[in-house]
Amino acid sequence: MKIHTSAVILMAASFRAQAFTGLKNTLSRLSRQQKQTSRIPLAMVSTSIAANPFLDQESLPRFASIEPSYLTPAVTELVEKLESDFASFESNISKSGGEKDVAYEDVLPALERMQFPLGYVWGVAGHLQGVKNGDELREAYEKNQPKVVTTMTKFSQSAALYDALVAIEKSWEESSGQDDFYTMQKKRAVKNSLLQMKLGGVGLEGKEKERFNEIKLRLAEISTSFSNNVLDATKAFSLDIENHESVTNVPASAKAMWANSYKTAMAAQGKDVEVDAESGPWRITLDAPSYIAAMQHLPDRAIREKIYKASITRASEFTKVEGEKVKNNIPLIYETLKLKYERAKMLGFSNPAEMSLARKMAPSVDSVKDLSNLILDKALPAAERELDENTAFARTNGGEEYSEDKLEKLMPWDTTFWSERLKESKFDLKEEELRPYFALDSVLGGMFGLVERIFNVDVKKADGEAEVWNPDVSFFKVFDKDSGKHIASFFLDPYSRPADKRGGAWMDVCIGKSEAVGRDIPVAYLTCNGSPPIGDTPSLMTFREVETLFHEFGHGLQHMLTTATVGDVAGINGVEWDAVELPSQFMENWCYDKKTLYGFAKHYKTGEPLPEEMFEKVKEQKTYGAGMMACRQLLFGLLDMELHSNFDPEAAEKGGDTIFDIHRRMAEKCTPYSLPLDEDRFLCTFSHIFAGGYSAGYYSYKWAEVMSADAFGAFEDVGLDNEEKVQEVGRKFRDTVLSLGGGVEPMEVFKMFRGREPSPEALLRHNGLA
Repeated sequence: MKIHTSAVILMAASFRAQAFTGLKNTLSRLSRQQKQTSRIPLAMVSTSIAANPFLDQESLPRFASIEPSYLTPAVTELVEKLESDFASFESNISKSGGEKDVAYEDVLPALERMQFPLGYVWGVAGHLQGVKNGDELREAYEKNQPKVVTTMTKFSQSAALYDALVAIEKSWEESSGQDDFYTMQKKRAVKNSLLQMKLGGVGLEGKEKERFNEIKLRLAEISTSFSNNVLDATKAFSLDIENHESVTNVPASAKAMWANSYKTAMAAQGKDVEVDAESGPWRITLDAPSYIAAMQHLPDRAIREKIYKASITRASEFTKVEGEKVKNNIPLIYETLKLKYERAKMLGFSNPAEMSLARKMAPSVDSVKDLSNLILDKALPAAERELDENTAFARTNGGEEYSEDKLEKLMPWDTTFWSERLKESKFDLKEEELRPYFALDSVLGGMFGLVERIFNVDVKKADGEAEVWNPDVSFFKVFDKDSGKHIASFFLDPYSRPADKRGGAWMDVCIGKSEAVGRDIPVAYLTCNGSPPIGDTPSLMTFREVETLFHEFGHGLQHMLTTATVGDVAGINGVEWDAVELPSQFMENWCYDKKTLYGFAKHYKTGEPLPEEMFEKVKEQKTYGAGMMACRQLLFGLLDMELHSNFDPEAAEKGGDTIFDIHRRMAEKCTPYSLPLDEDRFLCTFSHIFAGGYSAGYYSYKWAEVMSADAFGAFEDVGLDNEEKVQEVGRKFRDTVLSLGGGVEPMEVFKMFRGREPSPEALLRHNGLA
């Protein structure tokens, strides 16, 4: 999952990863905040609103009317106005008679109002880049990106603005007494803004400042190119299967999905072909639902190997999109790392990781490694036992080709397949048996029932009340149960669309809550890439897809249920990156709660509830493969940290360690039982760290998982069957974690909820690693 968090005054957007829809990477915080500052008083914009839907910002985006051709006129107009307004703003605050004459209300709220018109436009454009990608939009986005980056950089490097914020902070130091929540928000907003301006180069001058800005602009360009290359390389591969033996024992849902993929591809070529789920032909792609099903269920090793290698070599020197140049991200990765190291040193940091951690909970690189090693010490022995068990099962049941004489060890394209077969054997339960009980509409109803129980909110479908970018998309409203007040809304885009939608799942900000811009109803984008409906059969989800939906909704809840009103720290804004996954991972735990699961686990045809014995098996499966999964996540986190703290990209080009040498070295530590192949180019699709906000921050998933598991432990402590107590703890979670946003430091928020600092005990217990 990916998320956009915001920390400061003019920065806002990355997320999700997926999947992030802002300027990506160095300007991740820029577009996140821009997206939240959304309402434009009519007097502030030109009379071209009717002609350009990007400029109609009084309500929700007019997705049905927006075209890529409108982007350049909107950006051009709003950049000119913003630069003019900011020049006047700087002049005014510079003329203040002294520190006491500088008022908070005249600075950050004024900046919010000034920035949101451009932020609204760029946020919508960035969102469409992720969910409705196309050549015309790409061209317009890339054309306008330098203007937006350059303009917003002026805010982060304004000496007049910085001095004003310092004066405001200094004036507060003289006050005494307990701060109320509103004051705490303002102080956090100013503190975060000053830090972000320091990291944005406000202290640089002359040629150093010029070079810093060149780096910022280039990193934004690289990030966009990286994402586009991944999307194009993913779309470029397909494999058609006509041999029935190759799909023996493959679940009907997978064959139906692949058959539909083949039919859709032929229709795009103007061919009307007869396709049947049982007789084929079938087309497998690298889109997540298709790829995962292939790895889990295709019995043919040779086909699995071909698909696996196609996936791990995407966007590398091995990838060529027909009729286009090679979509190779390797040069982009090296350039990114060189620029990040150069930028960090310009600001006095030893490496990019130190710079990244300056705005996170984790105090140092060593602290990240310490937590990772603590979990790895428990997870690695479990992972090795799990692989041994998979191997033994494959040798017993896989025939001659899996004998020790023919196969020294399971290969990467074997592991997922045999892990699935072992799970089916061990628990006497197939994923296909569960899917009929997880129709999307039912899952949504159960998820909404959960938040009604524990957070006291009603979620109601409101299709037709907002324009959408695709017929798949639904719109919902959230109401407080006690007051009946409409408090938030969200769009849900649930299915994969390989032709124009990026992979992964993410939550993003459409509109943020902000007193300064008169927005009291936050709006979120929730985007997944789940199994689409096939014919008359609704979307039948895998259990993992159910967990992913709960995860993204958790992010959305923190955005939507905030009571903070200072835009810079409302909802997910201003929340330290390594704490932002707390609500999302917390929500996943409820998928294993009996009352919650039976709120949606009903057969889509008969309405019969999930049999009790199947529910027990679902719970037993929770820790299946937990060791290997933990090691995989730890590998990603430590690989990310090593590249950003202990790597010399200059030396790599002169015969030193390459990025792939670092990958192998980290794998030897975290997954020695499964080292990368020589041609493995996973890093070329590691969008989290090279095209999103997770560079030197991927560890955040595990860091926040410690807190999320401990938070769910509060419900376990009172007893999940004790409805009165569960609701009591749920209200407390809403009033702290979901309410306070970035207005209070995350450790203090956690202590308000739990009464103490987090402990890793619950995480280890939940994963069966205690």
